Amino acid sequence: MKFAAFTFATALTATLAQAESHQDRTGWPESFTVATASQGGTYFAYGSGWANLVAEELGLTGGGEVTGGPGQNMALVHTGDTQFGMTTMGPAAEAIEGVSPIAPGLQMTNACAMFPMYQTPFSVTALSSSGITSISEIPDGARIGFGPAGSTSDTYFPRMMEELGVNFERRNGGWTDLGGQLQDGLLDVIAFAAGVPVPAVSQLEVQTEVNIIEFTEEEQAKILETFPVANFSITSDTYTTLEEDARSVSMWNFAIANCELPDSFVNAVVDIVMSDNDRMVNIHRAARSTVPENWDKNAGVLTWHPGAAAWFAENAGADIPADQIFSK
Repeated sequence: MKFAAFTFATALTATLAQAESHQDRTGWPESFTVATASQGGTYFAYGSGWANLVAEELGLTGGGEVTGGPGQNMALVHTGDTQFGMTTMGPAAEAIEGVSPIAPGLQMTNACAMFPMYQTPFSVTALSSSGITSISEIPDGARIGFGPAGSTSDTYFPRMMEELGVNFERRNGGWTDLGGQLQDGLLDVIAFAAGVPVPAVSQLEVQTEVNIIEFTEEEQAKILETFPVANFSITSDTYTTLEEDARSVSMWNFAIANCELPDSFVNAVVDIVMSDNDRMVNIHRAARSTVPENWDKNAGVLTWHPGAAAWFAENAGADIPADQIFSK
């Protein structure tokens, strides 16, 4: 039995080695970078996690890079400064149209869709000691932290607040830094747009008492009518502070790849991320939505990388029109 087990293990090892040796790696980079966002946010934790997973599985050097978020990521991937990145549908559409505040006039059409990530809810957090329990209770001239400049939160949340009649002073910074400022009384409110649970909010809960503020039904309806977002509910088990689900809105996130990367490389990356959801959920709970059937959440915003399109066609029955797949 021991001999048989040894023989099987040896054969399996040889088979795996042979399969890897026959994998087409023509044009593959020796290393890669995933453009994420600021530390303390979901993008950094999620992006660094799948970068490390892919690097380990493919035997390459790779990791996450701190950036200004989705808008800057579109530019970095478009130019090839990073191989991969992550973006939300709103900033992606602006970048492709050439109206991104990061690079006005530049149509970032060399950043291709790779795989669906998760929905980004928009939520508001304040210290319990502030007495702020609703959007309408945010005081006139409140100092609100909107995340890194050019991020999804910074792009859309100020407009949402204005739509809801909130008068505020706009502040920017990384989520961890803004969390510290809130705790120190330098900010009144933080307006988060990030996958939940947001690490900075979870950390705040440990250190102090906070209010996670939901939209009213009327506020939610107004935002849904005005902005490219969808209905969302932050479940009560997301944070210890929440006693019941919190009404919110959200925007879908997609991983992106430079369109010129080899098809076999991108196909292999997508296969690693999408084939074992449990591993992704261990990286971040937001990855519960990182599943093949959500390929359609791109909704024609981003052109698909051919390697990614082939994976979803084969494994998820995706019917992606040819004019929505990048042609090299």
